[in-house]
Amino acid sequence: MKILIVEDEKNIADGLQFNLEAEDFDVRIAATGETGLSVARDSKFDAIVLDVMLPGIDGFEVARALRAENNFTPILMLTARSRPEDVLLGFEAGTDDYLAKPFDLDIFVARLKGLLRRNKWSRKTDGETVGSRIEINGRTVDFTNLELHAEDGVHRLTLMEAKLLRYLVGHAGTAVSRKTILEKVWGLQEDTDTRAIDNFIVRLRKYLEDEPNNPKIVVTVRGVGYKFVHE
Repeated sequence: MKILIVEDEKNIADGLQFNLEAEDFDVRIAATGETGLSVARDSKFDAIVLDVMLPGIDGFEVARALRAENNFTPILMLTARSRPEDVLLGFEAGTDDYLAKPFDLDIFVARLKGLLRRNKWSRKTDGETVGSRIEINGRTVDFTNLELHAEDGVHRLTLMEAKLLRYLVGHAGTAVSRKTILEKVWGLQEDTDTRAIDNFIVRLRKYLEDEPNNPKIVVTVRGVGYKFVHE
């Protein structure tokens, strides 16, 4: 598998490269956000390891640019800014997982392998009987390939969006709290700023609703959270 590491600290980049090549990965390194973005555009990678604090454009901007170009290569974000709010900012930018600095190299390799496995997921979530493909309001959601097929084309889902939608579908008719979304769906602390959840919900409504501003499928339950309604 091919991995792109975008990291400006040479000792960290070299250490990551050494450990990944020992695991039989093909590794390429970029030292700036601009270079990383260019390399990611020119070559196909199985995953990108992306530092947040980079010369020039930062990791958040790199992730946003790639996602805006429909490049959905899995991204593992490395950050010294590990506050929950910063982590959610990374998820909003389109990253799929994060690892706070400093970190153990064995943990890094394990997290990267886990991300690669999750990107190919077709398993059930939390024991729910949600299939790998479901029909919602004339759209087809393909959880295996992280795609939503609609009349206007195919939309790629980030792993975070897919996990949230699958959880809501698996608990259809039940109000799911923001605390549950943070802890059980995304594995974050309950005291994380929940405004980012609302942004994810807005995106899901754009994909699924005929009138996103008047939702009938992913509805708000005041004072609780959200509920998936599907007849």
